[in-house]
Amino acid sequence: MKSTVVNVLGGALLLAHGIAAAGVETTSPFGSPGLPTKPYGKWVSKKWQGSNYACKCFPGDSCWPSTRDWQTFNNTVGGTLRVNTPPSAPCYNTFQGPLGNINTYNAAQCANITTNFPNEQFQIDLPTAGLWSYFTNDTCRPTANPSDSCTLGYYPVLYLTAKTVGHIQAGINFARDNNLRLVVRNTGHDFLGRSVGWGALVINTHSFQEISLSNTWNGAGAYDGPAITVGAGVQAINALKRLHNVDPPRIMVTGECATVGIAGGLPQGGGHGPWTNREGFLADTALEFKVVTADGELRTADEKTNSDLFWALRGGGPASFAVIVSATYKTFDDLASTGINIEINPSHTTNSTLLWEAITIFHGYSTHFVDNGLYVYYEVLGPLLRVHPIVGIGKTTTELQAIVKPLFDDLNALGVRYDTNTKTYTTFYDLYLDLFEAESAGQSALTGGWTIAKQDALNNHTAIIEAFKTVIANGGIMVGHMWNAGHGLPQKEWSKSAINPRFRNVVDKLITVLPLSGSASLVDKAAAQKTLTYVIDGALRAAAPNGAAYVNEADPFQPNWQTAFWGTNYPALLKARQKWDPNGVFYAVSTPGTEAWEQIEYGTRLCKKL
Repeated sequence: MKSTVVNVLGGALLLAHGIAAAGVETTSPFGSPGLPTKPYGKWVSKKWQGSNYACKCFPGDSCWPSTRDWQTFNNTVGGTLRVNTPPSAPCYNTFQGPLGNINTYNAAQCANITTNFPNEQFQIDLPTAGLWSYFTNDTCRPTANPSDSCTLGYYPVLYLTAKTVGHIQAGINFARDNNLRLVVRNTGHDFLGRSVGWGALVINTHSFQEISLSNTWNGAGAYDGPAITVGAGVQAINALKRLHNVDPPRIMVTGECATVGIAGGLPQGGGHGPWTNREGFLADTALEFKVVTADGELRTADEKTNSDLFWALRGGGPASFAVIVSATYKTFDDLASTGINIEINPSHTTNSTLLWEAITIFHGYSTHFVDNGLYVYYEVLGPLLRVHPIVGIGKTTTELQAIVKPLFDDLNALGVRYDTNTKTYTTFYDLYLDLFEAESAGQSALTGGWTIAKQDALNNHTAIIEAFKTVIANGGIMVGHMWNAGHGLPQKEWSKSAINPRFRNVVDKLITVLPLSGSASLVDKAAAQKTLTYVIDGALRAAAPNGAAYVNEADPFQPNWQTAFWGTNYPALLKARQKWDPNGVFYAVSTPGTEAWEQIEYGTRLCKKL
């Protein structure tokens, strides 16, 4: 959509760089403990709600790069720099951007955007879209009224479509040297707003689509089996297709969502999916990363070279240590697999007591399912339990039905009606395509979550179900994933990644969702965040105290997030962050070393508290 991609050399849009900044610029944030000791560029001094901050440079600040600086940078990256406009700008007469106003209305493009706004792949292929819109501030959604207001919200200001490693290096160097907020985006598949950011420069890595397979890994480490190397932009479905075409078919650990990228935030957060019971997280299968670090250098990270960086990149937090250019992972023999779907909806019963009894019975089998090597994906929302699917990798119909039979016996004894079906496939890949459903983009909600440890599921199940009821009673939705990341992975492998050790003893990882418009009032947003953190997720934490939180799908504003996300690994991750990014070039909310960073002025300016 060319009308939403404005060339940065348009000149007029960059005139705002000369507007005087509020506040006084400093070349050092006063040398306070924990602040950058060798600052790049300048810092902007701000006072907010009684506290002092040193902020990065944003449009309107006199330290914002000049038009000539941007032109020089654009030449460096082959003319791939663009001024950003929101995806829905063609539905509006005027886009009111921080660098100027432009006429954007285009009826045909607006119709296309409106139709495809919920389509994940459509949004992924846009340069800066966030698939879930809450953290964009929802200030420019599709509309039938072109005279409505369209502003940038929390979308980035400019973006770079990186086509070479040199472009990524140049983007990091420019952001670092000018002290700009930097966002790295591949697919925008993120619940927590880490693919967007007010006033930011984005490096988009989605064009890195290279895939190569090898029968023998000859790199660092003891592993010498088959491997796959993927570029930063490769999505799960494309890697799986390539592996499926091998004879005999291969497979790798990926998320349950086919559109997610597999070389960026997924492994840096861990990366769980249907194969986690067998092989652990995607991060556990990593063999090597090629990365660009905060100093702009291209480096290799594996078990022998930059081993501390390699460890940190394996589950230690997204957008924290480096930009991944490519990743190499172990692959495995694909196996015949069987899936079972179960659903209880209002056509089966409108008796909420009966439904909750059925949910209690179902969830009571979480340990049984996981101990038998199954993966279970389910949803609890309003008057509905939807288990879609229960997956038995390497299991026949007879074997899987025998494991699940006690659940059906108990549901039948309860007297609740339900729908169910069972299907067997020649490979897991075929099951994956058929039983795992596409997700929708464009939704606005707060996201939280918690995991249920095995001992809590066995000893405190009544309280866990009461916590589930608290989630639903407060307007929430639950999405569950039953797996244990230590079930099939040998214990000697656990410490080789930065994954929270508690994930090796869980039976259920929950996502909690609280629908809320991104354009809601600040008061309503604060109230909803409090409900999510302290009522919804608070109930889960109290009922399952031995659990943990998964950084890619949890509340970043929960108390003690350092321990919740990484447990005993956090001190080593903090040390790695201080080594590899001492000046805070990279940022994602609630990741190692970001304790002093805040988005002040109502979620806009990224600053460090003094």
